[in-house]
Amino acid sequence: MSKKLLAVLICLGLIFISSIVIVVIRANQPAGQMVEIIQDGATLYTFDLSKAKNQTIRIDTPDSGYNVVTIQDGTIFMSEANCPDLICVHTGVLRSENVPIVCLPHKVIIHFVDGEGIA
Repeated sequence: MSKKLLAVLICLGLIFISSIVIVVIRANQPAGQMVEIIQDGATLYTFDLSKAKNQTIRIDTPDSGYNVVTIQDGTIFMSEANCPDLICVHTGVLRSENVPIVCLPHKVIIHFVDGEGIA
């Protein structure tokens, strides 16, 4: 095999692998920046993260529970809660439309939606 042919095959292989990596990364990115906060099936807030001001939102439950949602620098995360396991807080920043932030005890969900509010 000539060196020229080997170099072409290596370049084609690198292009192929790069294409796969790009497709995987793009598939895991949210479709938009619209985020919805739902509690017990009702939409409480809808934000465009690219335009939302830095803020914190406290969501109270009838049984004295609460969650604190923070919007900071175009990201959204659950910064505080008084649920027993704190999985919602440990989830961190909402990054993927496939993995919402969920607090089961307080029935709160934060997830990306398209521009019309449909997941």
